[in-house]
Amino acid sequence: MLSVIRAREHFVVARTKCINCVRGLLKSLGATNLPSCASNRFGERMFEYLPDELIPTLGELLEECKDLTDRINRLDDRILQISEESCPEAIKLQQIPGVGPITALSFVLTIDDPKRFHKSRDLGPFLGLTPKRDQSGECDKQLSITKQGDRYLRSLLVGSAQFILSDRSPDSDLKSYGLRITGRGGKIAKKKAVVAIARKLGILMHRIWISGENYDPLHKKTFKKVS
Repeated sequence: MLSVIRAREHFVVARTKCINCVRGLLKSLGATNLPSCASNRFGERMFEYLPDELIPTLGELLEECKDLTDRINRLDDRILQISEESCPEAIKLQQIPGVGPITALSFVLTIDDPKRFHKSRDLGPFLGLTPKRDQSGECDKQLSITKQGDRYLRSLLVGSAQFILSDRSPDSDLKSYGLRITGRGGKIAKKKAVVAIARKLGILMHRIWISGENYDPLHKKTFKKVS
């Protein structure tokens, strides 16, 4: 099943390269004010901006973009079908805003057996989202994350974390946690917040998977009120 997700990623990367190629060629020919549009609509929208003399050449690239989008859409449908028919855990994880079918299924298939982690927080090092430390002498300095483990799953969790931290996401414990980090200021505060949310998100997904409980976006706030 992971092969379906990997195939989709291959087509996404290919489409991104194709889009960048078209934009680069148009800019080199003096085109300005190119429209910004979603990747899945690029092949259609850019035809409107092509001069007639460029359609025979750049038109082929735009057709390739459209073809890649069609392939991605078919694999999206396949991923959703797999989740619904064979992976109920992935469906449950999609209760979390920002966690879609691809992230949820990739998480379940990559982790495989959730019981191999004694505690949910052990997942942080496995995902490569735990900061390295420099403990030479009297120094105990926090460095960048280790980036161990599965690169693709890590990138998906980071993407979900970016959504959770954005204005588009609903209020949640994860979002509040990230906002506290950004509130400290500093040049890379937002980057640190995204990585921290991604790590917490992975831990939360593992806990929901193990316990079977439903996602509670404000679990900590509710717990404090009860206490």
